[in-house]
Amino acid sequence: AAAPQPRSRLQPFQLPPASGVRNSRGAPRETEAGQLPMTTTPSTHRAGPAGRAPGCRSVSVVFPGPVTQQGCCHFACELLKHVLYQRHQLPLPYEQLAYFCRRALPHAVKKLPHPLDLGSSRKCQQLLMDLEGVFWHLEAIFNLTLVPRVLILVGGNAMSPKELYEINLEGISVGNAEESLQTPSCVRKLFHSLFLADVFSELQAVPVMGTIVMVQGHRDCGIDWFRPKLNYKVPTRGRKLTVNLSCGGNSSTNSSFQQGVTSVWDNYIWFQAPVTVKGFHE
Repeated sequence: AAAPQPRSRLQPFQLPPASGVRNSRGAPRETEAGQLPMTTTPSTHRAGPAGRAPGCRSVSVVFPGPVTQQGCCHFACELLKHVLYQRHQLPLPYEQLAYFCRRALPHAVKKLPHPLDLGSSRKCQQLLMDLEGVFWHLEAIFNLTLVPRVLILVGGNAMSPKELYEINLEGISVGNAEESLQTPSCVRKLFHSLFLADVFSELQAVPVMGTIVMVQGHRDCGIDWFRPKLNYKVPTRGRKLTVNLSCGGNSSTNSSFQQGVTSVWDNYIWFQAPVTVKGFHE
């Protein structure tokens, strides 16, 4: 059976390559006109004694209008790259690593600050293959179903990770390309908010670990790469960062969703990527 569509403006699409100009820390910077205003400070908080477990933080980003489903996939992919780099699972930002290790082999590898030996080069190639597979299948599942949440689980296992990064998309209003905000501007606002929240600076360096990606989607969406996890519960232990993305303005899709479509999420389950992305150090 086809998955229900609680937001009427969602339409199938094809994603463009996830590329762009990035700064020295791997966060994309604006490459198009139409920048979003940066005057609003993101809402961040840490759990108090009566709140969530210690080490839990959240960052809320409100876009001043609807975004495309394509844009939501882009947010998830860029955050995955960013988390891997910030948590020392990549020696360089993803695009730089991909260039040095793949696009210009073998001579470009010698231009790395610390050239890779044969063993590290193989690990790099495997990591890039795994990540590209995850990105490609994230594109597929976003094209098949609404995705209310994405989890990036670093270390440990899916049931008990050392660190959990949740991307909450339930407040997003999905529109078509003509009426939606430009994705590069939204990505820039997202990373600007993360920069202001300073969510990674207090974390200590960690060893090489595995990273698992979980995606919430409709049980009948037809995806065959991700593995359904019918009884999966989001872990409550470990360090957690939640990135809440939502859309403001006068979006009818957002208001109608909040007024009574939430019951549709009962048919949504967790899907797990069948690969564990293993980081590496130089």
